[in-house]
Amino acid sequence: MKLDPFARAVYVFSNQRRDRIKMLLWDRNGFWLLMKRLEEDRFVWPRKDAALILRTEQLHWLLEGIDIEAMRAHPRRYYQRVS
Repeated sequence: MKLDPFARAVYVFSNQRRDRIKMLLWDRNGFWLLMKRLEEDRFVWPRKDAALILRTEQLHWLLEGIDIEAMRAHPRRYYQRVS
């Protein structure tokens, strides 16, 4: 992957069964490692092998079991004038 582990980012990993997620992040002088294990369900994990960049909202969806590939927000619009 060649990503910087000390960047201001949260790295999220899933096991093969997709019933566990681990989150790794750097905090000034050490790493935080968080894990969530589902008792009966499975996380809907993206099928791509490459690293994804997610918004905070998408990470929350992922942790709630929502398929983030199926959910797309409307694009943000920027206008210069109103008619």
